[in-house]
Amino acid sequence: MRIRSLPTQLVNQIAAGEVVERPASIVKELLENCFDADSREIRIDIEQGGIKLIRVRDDGCGIDKEDLALALSRHATSKIATLKDLEQVNSMGFRGEALPSMSSVSRLTLISRIAESDCAWSVKADGSEANLDPQPDPHPEGTTVEIRDLFYNTPARRKFLKTEKTEFSHIETLVKRMALSRFDTHFVFNHNQREVFNLRSAETLVEQEQRIAKIFGSAFIENAVRIDFESSGLTLSGWVGLPTFSRSQQDMQYFYVNGRLIRDKLVSHAVRQAYRDVLYHGRHSVFVLYLQLDPTLVDVNAHPAKLEVRFRDSRLVHDFLFSALHRCLADVRPGDQESRDDPVSVLEQSVSDSLISAPSMKPFSYSVPEPRQTSLPLAVEEEIQAYAKLYPSETPPQAYSKEEANYPLGFAIAHLHDVFILSETATGIILVDAHAAHERVTYERLKQQYQESAIPCQPLLLPITVRVSEAEAELAEQLEDFFKSLGFELNRTGLESIVVRSTSAILANTDVEVLIKDVLADVVQHGSSQRLQDKSNEILATMACHGSVRANRRLTVEEMNALLRDIETTERGGQCNHGRPTWIELSVQDLDKFFLRGQ
Repeated sequence: MRIRSLPTQLVNQIAAGEVVERPASIVKELLENCFDADSREIRIDIEQGGIKLIRVRDDGCGIDKEDLALALSRHATSKIATLKDLEQVNSMGFRGEALPSMSSVSRLTLISRIAESDCAWSVKADGSEANLDPQPDPHPEGTTVEIRDLFYNTPARRKFLKTEKTEFSHIETLVKRMALSRFDTHFVFNHNQREVFNLRSAETLVEQEQRIAKIFGSAFIENAVRIDFESSGLTLSGWVGLPTFSRSQQDMQYFYVNGRLIRDKLVSHAVRQAYRDVLYHGRHSVFVLYLQLDPTLVDVNAHPAKLEVRFRDSRLVHDFLFSALHRCLADVRPGDQESRDDPVSVLEQSVSDSLISAPSMKPFSYSVPEPRQTSLPLAVEEEIQAYAKLYPSETPPQAYSKEEANYPLGFAIAHLHDVFILSETATGIILVDAHAAHERVTYERLKQQYQESAIPCQPLLLPITVRVSEAEAELAEQLEDFFKSLGFELNRTGLESIVVRSTSAILANTDVEVLIKDVLADVVQHGSSQRLQDKSNEILATMACHGSVRANRRLTVEEMNALLRDIETTERGGQCNHGRPTWIELSVQDLDKFFLRGQ
């Protein structure tokens, strides 16, 4: 069989198989072109889930008349010119394949006008890259790309599209993700001539959080922590959800590298590690994070859809992300997450302050009138005396100072059902699960003691021989010092074997062979391993759980307050070792709503 060249349109249709997976893929490519054109307002119009029409209009720099035909040719781009440019890509697009791929599977119209031009110019394309004669058009400065009848000439591809509702859902999710990558851009999104959302440009931090609230809901911002961390030339900023605000799916995890939306296993692993002992089993964290680094340190030319990247130093990026998120979550203390929508009013605050600062006020007293109905079984004064018996004189309600009341978790006033601590603050009340809270405090102390002291080793009476691959044996030999720092002594004894001579005392009862193999596999895949630390922490967590205060044990006021103060100063004190919350807060406004006060 002879070799022959394929027609241009067929070549573009083959390329479209990688670029144009569904209507959402087209929207993504067009929005990235808008970003590269420095657009400040983008309008997206969709009909029938993008199958009938996709129109994206921007107010960017536009395309010269002479370049319109070239823009619809394969491998023609203004983003890069040399290999050096490819190694430090700052733009969203750079392949020069998107527009010709789209035109080969749809009816495409490109209209654009630059600032110096008297009018706009338009071209229509069918993927053949022929007959691209620009025509004048009354269009404002900027560019519009119109895609009609997607896959009209490739019915095999069209039949794999889902329903209109499903395709629209993919586009809506994509536009939301892209809108969070450019806060300074105004987005208008319409479907079937109906406005889906209108996101004004957000310059300030408050406006940015308002945009996030419109996309994710206000609950995300109310339960998120702002992060801004910089080290080793890397900068991580954004918002991470508290462990108690988690999801059953990974649908609220947005990560951007230099403004580019990506999905990356290394990033996902680092995030999971940061949440590993504060997230409830089977739950997923939520976050909107932005990583900025030198473009030469990341390869964006790793996937046709540009959703995956490759980091030059993956170990550095992984450790940076883990450290930043781990520190951010550890630094969250009670009182850091105050309500943003329901602040205590000045009047209520002043009343609270006046009550708190009045422990020296005279006790409340009044005279009891003579009862008129002697037939009642219990007189009023006798009732008062009966209630007074509930508060024995040897343990009167304890007054507290304004300084004590200003503690984030307040001052304990009762132990409910011998399980929950009821605490009063200047702005409401706090309920604390005593066991869960004490478990976290004990766990963090055990970890600190374990890390600060030399990890004890336990020599093995019979050394354990572990059979591994040659590459893993070489890796184990290189990591001897790493294993030794964690209490393990091992040596390479053959081409595909290593011998473990001692283990960490705390891990003496674990399956050492499986543990060593898993650690080596982690290092091969991620460049590092936290498996030994995780296993140690798992045992320490069990010790903390069994050593913590149990339910049905009555606590004194002094014990409850001591526990509250410990929670306030303990890292990750808002969750127990299993990811459950240790305390919840009800504000004065919440209490008023329960009883319809002020309505």
